[in-house]
Amino acid sequence: MLNTLRDIVRKSSIHVCLINSGGCNGCDIEVVALLSPRYDLEQYGIYVHNNPREADVILITGAVTEQWVKNIQRIYTKVPEPKVVVCIGNCPLSGDVFNQEGGNVYAPVSDFIPVDAEISGCPPRPNEILEAILAVAPGAIAAKGREVSGNNMEVSANEMETSDSGIEISNNGIEVSDKKTKEEGK
Repeated sequence: MLNTLRDIVRKSSIHVCLINSGGCNGCDIEVVALLSPRYDLEQYGIYVHNNPREADVILITGAVTEQWVKNIQRIYTKVPEPKVVVCIGNCPLSGDVFNQEGGNVYAPVSDFIPVDAEISGCPPRPNEILEAILAVAPGAIAAKGREVSGNNMEVSANEMETSDSGIEISNNGIEVSDKKTKEEGK
């Protein structure tokens, strides 16, 4: 009975695996904030796992160091198809402050594995992370032949393009940026 119940929940949920490949852990703290009552990640049917074999989505934080290049590729192959990769923060996108001359930081992550969504920011806000997951994961779930349940999972592309958090959908995937930061810089 317990296995049957687990299978029912598994078929209608999004399972994410968090990978920190090196960095300050600022983005990890924002992901942990998603588990708090304020954001309540699980109300959307999103569950965090440590096992990539159970994941639909890989969340990557931190600058990719020399030791992590092969590990990220190995972990990526263990996630069942179709899989979604979301890069969180500036570090996996550019190496940010850790990408210094003579250093051993390899950026971007997309040089090693395909990336479906990029969330820039140092660190990005929890709601931006949640919106990116909700924008890309249901497509992967549907491709697996599963249905994502819950009214909260329906996020249209038009809503995402006009959101305050700055999610932009393109043919290459989704890019999330902080519009307020961009406007302040002008």
